[in-house]
Amino acid sequence: MKVNDALRAIAGAFILVSVALGHFVNPWFYAFTAFVGLNLLQSGFSKWCPMIWILQKAGMKE
Repeated sequence: MKVNDALRAIAGAFILVSVALGHFVNPWFYAFTAFVGLNLLQSGFSKWCPMIWILQKAGMKE
């Protein structure tokens, strides 16, 4: 798995889990969904994503 594939999988999992938690546990979990969405938006403009940096430091290949 490459970094971009892992990034998409992690972002999708974070969004699905936070939406489920917001619905079943506490609506404040929707704030995490918004955080992930804002991070994806800023990385589209700046070409820098903290999760890619973390994955690269963990040894994942481009």
